[in-house]
Amino acid sequence: MKPLSLSTTIAILAFAGFISGCSNKAGIELVTAPVAIADISESVTATGTLESVTSVDVGTQVTGIIDKIYVDYNSQVTKGQLIAEIEKTLLESELKSADANMESARLKYEYTRTNYLRDKALHDKQLISDYEFDTSENEYLKSKTAYEKTQADRVKAAKNLNYAEIYAPIDGVVISRDVEVGQTVVSNMTVANLFTIADLENMQVVADVDEADIGQVKTGQSVTFTVDAFPDDKFEGTVTQVRLNPTTESNVVTYEVIVAAPNPELKLIPGLTANVTIYVTQDKGVPTVPNRALRFTPHEYPEAENLPTPVSGNPAPASGTPHLWLVKDNHLTAVPVTTGNSDGINTAIISGVSVGDTVAVEYSAAITQQNDAPDQSPFAPRPPGRKK
Repeated sequence: MKPLSLSTTIAILAFAGFISGCSNKAGIELVTAPVAIADISESVTATGTLESVTSVDVGTQVTGIIDKIYVDYNSQVTKGQLIAEIEKTLLESELKSADANMESARLKYEYTRTNYLRDKALHDKQLISDYEFDTSENEYLKSKTAYEKTQADRVKAAKNLNYAEIYAPIDGVVISRDVEVGQTVVSNMTVANLFTIADLENMQVVADVDEADIGQVKTGQSVTFTVDAFPDDKFEGTVTQVRLNPTTESNVVTYEVIVAAPNPELKLIPGLTANVTIYVTQDKGVPTVPNRALRFTPHEYPEAENLPTPVSGNPAPASGTPHLWLVKDNHLTAVPVTTGNSDGINTAIISGVSVGDTVAVEYSAAITQQNDAPDQSPFAPRPPGRKK
């Protein structure tokens, strides 16, 4: 084995001296906390999808060719606003034809009515036969029916002409446009809609809540949610409906919960995924303590200095009885308390202690390091972070 050099030997001895000069000293401290005013809430989490409360598909009630379009995607519209027109030439000619037919039927009706009234008077005087009177009456009734039909046809033609102008049925935003100028549209139920207009100021989240949590969810509860599109924003809402029809997927049962989500800034748009928190219990501004304080049990540590000790003659309440240990004048006093809701970290205290009281939470071991070596060899390794 190769002997160590003189410089190496000096460095090793110096480092050993440094280590022997450091010692660890263990101490016990009591961690305390004040009874403080805070908000306590329990929540249920879920995911859901945003959709508008009111969304209307706009179609056409007449067949024709799109002549003009006045809106596009994302256009803001108001109820009654003209958004498109169908070419009117054919519809106008149909109305003129209906007017002519109605006028012709009116003239025939008035003629047959005059004949009928005359023949009725003659028949009452027995101046004409029953056959002649029946014939006159039949002609009159047929002309009356024909006239009424042409009146209805004229009303229909006029309405069809009005339907050539397509108006927005609600205030909202055009989120879909499935028609172009020159396109033929047909008035039947199988044809795609021309526009979809949604009221984006009033949105809702359709959240899927697990069956284990649905029993805690009630209408009127407060909700907060976030969306990936705006990760720094937190939106608020209210539970408006708990739907009792279950959905089962991959053996997981969920229930739909509807959350009203006002959207005055129009940030939220249909289809976004929402991460929902439903506050099933919520206590605002109540006295609270850490949950650990309710589990605290005093112990004796003879080696610890100035550690609060239990007051003699003040035993802890029976097991299972909620209580806290008050810290005052370096003593511990057990106090029974009435607890409220908990959020998993803190618990509301209904009675037993006052705001500002100090309670014991737990014991903590503190490690202090003492360095008894006043001098150190320049050849010794230095602890990390120490300046040369």
